[in-house]
Amino acid sequence: LNEVLFCQPDEPLLELTVTLDTDQLFWFNFSGSSWIRRVPELPPWPPELEPPELVRRDATFCQDLLFSLTDIASGQLAQARGIPVAKVFPSQPVALDKPNTLVCLVENIFPPAVDITWREDDVPVTHGVTHTHYTPTGDVSFARFSYLRVTPSAGTTYSCVVTSRGLNSSTVAYWVAQETGDTETLWTALCGAAMALGIVLALMGITMMVAAWR
Repeated sequence: LNEVLFCQPDEPLLELTVTLDTDQLFWFNFSGSSWIRRVPELPPWPPELEPPELVRRDATFCQDLLFSLTDIASGQLAQARGIPVAKVFPSQPVALDKPNTLVCLVENIFPPAVDITWREDDVPVTHGVTHTHYTPTGDVSFARFSYLRVTPSAGTTYSCVVTSRGLNSSTVAYWVAQETGDTETLWTALCGAAMALGIVLALMGITMMVAAWR
């Protein structure tokens, strides 16, 4: 399990997440001072493990440190930026004219300040769109998921557009509606099995943390 707190001058100003590998399990709602489960099957966050007042204290320290370092490094150091990489795939095996959900996985995000939008046959789509919070990865970058509920028709083209704030370029990933082949069905099944295993391991990890705390 990994827990990462970050703060920055752009939105989101603060974010705290708990992940298992690249699967986000919990995130902290700073406006509501509470832990939120990313996966409904998980138990609530143990309140004695990391109470809100401790999180707020760490967040204040992060923001104070950011202010000090920004003042020192301004004009001295170039800002590091990553070029996002996006991939679109269906969450379930595709049956034309049947409801499904498209997933846009965006990786190599740095800093964690990107806008993700969807298009259907080059027409902007906003209905049925949801996003996750940023998930830290092992290479000090971030990943983020965006979801679009669709009822795909043959030949319809969907695109996920990722724009890094402050840059004049976007990354675009496409998906064209067609019946799912055997390879894609197997890939979807493997992803589902991996997610289920991740939830089981996360439950075990949280149980062990609570036991150790006590």
